[in-house]
Amino acid sequence: MSQTRQRAAFNYLLQQFAASAGQGPAQRWRYLEAAHVLGQNRLGLHLRAHWQMLRFAQALGDKFEVTGQLRHLCMAPVGHLVRRMPYGNNGRAIAAPLQPMVPSALLRACIAEAMQASGAAATENPAAKP
Repeated sequence: MSQTRQRAAFNYLLQQFAASAGQGPAQRWRYLEAAHVLGQNRLGLHLRAHWQMLRFAQALGDKFEVTGQLRHLCMAPVGHLVRRMPYGNNGRAIAAPLQPMVPSALLRACIAEAMQASGAAATENPAAKP
């Protein structure tokens, strides 16, 4: 997937998150988790995903998640530097920072929607290594 399409799909997910202010936390987290999975192979997008997760956790008053997001924000640059990324990891505090994961069906659907909305081919694998 091109960087332009990846960025467009990532931005779409963040826009959906912002537009979902009236929805429950589970749905809102899904947009951020999908953005994390989609952008984790690009340092700038990866950091933006964790920053948004941190801000949301703070807004919810979730101290566990806030602490986890601070840890992820510190570790993300190191992971990129040593090229050890946990592809598919949803980026939440409960997920081990270096644990690769298979994104849930809900996350994959959310990513597919973002890719379609941004013009990226739905068959492209956003969780694949670059």
